[in-house]
Amino acid sequence: MLTITLLGTAATMPLPDRALTAAAAECGGHSLLFDCGEGTQAAARRAGVNLMKLDAICLTHYHGDHIFGLPGLLQTLGCQNREKPLTLFGPAEGMAPVWAALHALTGPLPYPVRVAPVLPEADSIPLETLAAGWPAGAVLRPFSTKHRVPSRGYRLELPRAGRFDPAKAKALGVPVPQWKLLQRGESIPLENGKIIEPSQVLGAPRKGLSVVFSGDTAPCTGLEQAAQGTDLLLCDATYPDDSYLAQAKQYGHSTFLQDAGLAARAGAKRLWLTHYSPIITNPEEARPAAAALFPPVECGFDGKQIILQYDEETS
Repeated sequence: MLTITLLGTAATMPLPDRALTAAAAECGGHSLLFDCGEGTQAAARRAGVNLMKLDAICLTHYHGDHIFGLPGLLQTLGCQNREKPLTLFGPAEGMAPVWAALHALTGPLPYPVRVAPVLPEADSIPLETLAAGWPAGAVLRPFSTKHRVPSRGYRLELPRAGRFDPAKAKALGVPVPQWKLLQRGESIPLENGKIIEPSQVLGAPRKGLSVVFSGDTAPCTGLEQAAQGTDLLLCDATYPDDSYLAQAKQYGHSTFLQDAGLAARAGAKRLWLTHYSPIITNPEEARPAAAALFPPVECGFDGKQIILQYDEETS
């Protein structure tokens, strides 16, 4: 089960009902924050999202509307007596001066912040390296996007192991308390010296869950590839329609229609539009045209939430 909450859907400047860009992904007492615009803390409180559970903050780039909420959040976590480490991901290009500025603003913190620069061709990041308790095999896959500055998007994946066969485990002599280790994909030794592998008691892998957060980007190959078959695509929708194509291209953003076309080509299950320019006062007015290209498109709003669950057909 994976809970996704939009905490900020505005671009450039906050509005009374729109904080600047941020979204949270929560799973089993752990969470990730994607970007941290101004107003993130207040939006999280309204939405019932506990930011103390964060294992990492994943920055897409260093424009102010995506990071100006960070100094306050880092200080608040310290004031709440946080002790466990927090990892800060972001594009390698420019991360050092940004972190230096953040550190100067926050001062000493009572918990470690691990700064983790993300290279253009970054490897997948196993979430168990951030904190114990994430589902076995859960990974964060950064990918390069197309903006005016170096930028990254992120795909969060929760794989799902095959069905566990208790009869096979019993026949192999596996003690019941160790069944969970095999279900988590861990090999276990028996007292007779034999090693039991998960493949001996698990069926074929079942379909997992995935979410893609685009950050600011024009349509690009990296985003389209990352969005393949995703359960939910959270996408830059700075402009409402293609009358703004020139501006979108100039500033490295996307329109509602471009997002819908990309989601359709990628075979995404759902598309949430977010990161609205202040010119968009009512996103729903522009949604029907996008829905003609990709029917399961929804307009995001601060506090919008969904609980993604594994397909019952493959349970």
